[in-house]
Amino acid sequence: MSEQLTWTISEQQQGERIDKFLTAQGEEWSRTQVQQWIKDGHVLINGRTIKSNYKVETGDTLELFVPEPEVLEVVPENIPIEIIYEDEDVAVVNKPRGMVVHPAPGHTTGTLVNALMYHCNDLSSINGVVRPGIVHRIDKDTSGLLMIAKNDRAHESLVNQLKAKTTERVYQAIVHGNIPHDHGTIDAPIGRDKVDRQSMTVTEENSRDAVTHFTVLERFGDFTFVECQLETGRTHQIRVHFKYIGFPLAGDPKYGPKKTLSIDGQALHAQKLGFEHPRTGEFMRFKVEMPEEMKKLIRQLQNNR
Repeated sequence: MSEQLTWTISEQQQGERIDKFLTAQGEEWSRTQVQQWIKDGHVLINGRTIKSNYKVETGDTLELFVPEPEVLEVVPENIPIEIIYEDEDVAVVNKPRGMVVHPAPGHTTGTLVNALMYHCNDLSSINGVVRPGIVHRIDKDTSGLLMIAKNDRAHESLVNQLKAKTTERVYQAIVHGNIPHDHGTIDAPIGRDKVDRQSMTVTEENSRDAVTHFTVLERFGDFTFVECQLETGRTHQIRVHFKYIGFPLAGDPKYGPKKTLSIDGQALHAQKLGFEHPRTGEFMRFKVEMPEEMKKLIRQLQNNR
């Protein structure tokens, strides 16, 4: 049975193409896939089928009937990826912006998993054939470091470290607004949004604890450059938390304003990663620079200040 999702279009969302709007609602949905759903009649506006170029209007009721997921066959692909570290137990990769972590309907190829299956001899099997080796994930448009398990023993160790909150995960982000204080902690539980089931929100209902620590690195008047350290790792945690305190991430298509900096997707980078090696017990730390797209934005903000 297909899943039915419903949205009511707000005044802020008015005028956006229906295919673009829907693509932003699903982290793993591609625009091509959404356009096919529209063509096949799975998308209704006020009970009527429409075309992909339809522009939504305030008060429109949008219904999406998500088809049953297709059976995925994950194949190795010779996609260049930056492997920062690798041994018989773990690998650390620097995921580029725009790359989906694992296959899903609409993204069956070109993912990090497809690349890992080509470049790594072994990957853990705990998460099955679609997500081999994947211990944690970052969003498609978030760049930066991910730890990969190459066997089940390593996978269990890394998962337990995440649960025990002993790993180090530090991000850099550009947010809207001028954060007045230099340091802060956002302690607010996150759960599924009752209205928009593809989004997360701060809520007391069916939520899990979520804690983000942050430090202001630089202020640019209308924007702030921050460093964030995760104590927990909930879906979209940094994006949801900064929206909650009134400083949404620049470029965020789901949680931020429409008028923002010229960046395709949220300005968020997983800069530092630390964990205890599953076999040796040594605590390992890794660090990678922001992608050039974010560096360029920082330079522009500095010049315009």
